[in-house]
Amino acid sequence: MAVAAREETVSRLNEMGPEELFAWALEAHGDRAGIITSFQDTGCVMIDLMCRVAPGLRVITVDTLRLHDATYAVMDAIEGKYGIEIERFRPDPERLAKMVAQHGEYLFFDSKPKQEFCCNVRKVEPNQRALETLDVWFTGLRRDQSEFRAQTPRAQLVDRNGRKIIKVAPLVDWDQARIDAYIAEHDVPKNALYDEGYTSISCVICTTPTLPHEDKRAGRWRWFSYLEKDDKECGIHIGGSGI
Repeated sequence: MAVAAREETVSRLNEMGPEELFAWALEAHGDRAGIITSFQDTGCVMIDLMCRVAPGLRVITVDTLRLHDATYAVMDAIEGKYGIEIERFRPDPERLAKMVAQHGEYLFFDSKPKQEFCCNVRKVEPNQRALETLDVWFTGLRRDQSEFRAQTPRAQLVDRNGRKIIKVAPLVDWDQARIDAYIAEHDVPKNALYDEGYTSISCVICTTPTLPHEDKRAGRWRWFSYLEKDDKECGIHIGGSGI
């Protein structure tokens, strides 16, 4: 599809609701469309909605090999409840081994550049490999998650390694109360870390619980608390407006 045609499609997608978006993706793109999720609450809600209106759409995750036990548990629960198989993209073994040998297992404590390097090896590169298999990328970005994400569109055309793909945040305008209500109503599996005060979940150590007055992503890389809020990103969604 030409870029101009995709831009016209994106304009239409921004007017659709979540169910319409999932149904459109499966019909128009088949196995070239999928959800990439870290199994935070928004991602779990997306999977439930998808299974209702577009069963068979791919569900993908990046397994950094440093996720919380509770995250692996909710992945198992999702597979059991919906009868799906989650595709897991992991770090390149050679790149990972070289990084740890050179900088140690806990290099992310040393400096912001080393934290970004770790995220690149464990998250960004596997995510890029997943994106190479997609033309439509569903993500759990929401505008209420941080100031950086406040202007995120529902659908946008993004460049990944010189290739244009459609990135969709179907629940971008949902707030936390709506997410929680949906989970309760539909008995959606939920990461147990939320009950411990987590509001943003990724790798062990690099994410911690937050206090009620804090930004939802304040628990990311606490030792870099001096950074601006916009710097509390791993790199997957960097590029402007939460891309």
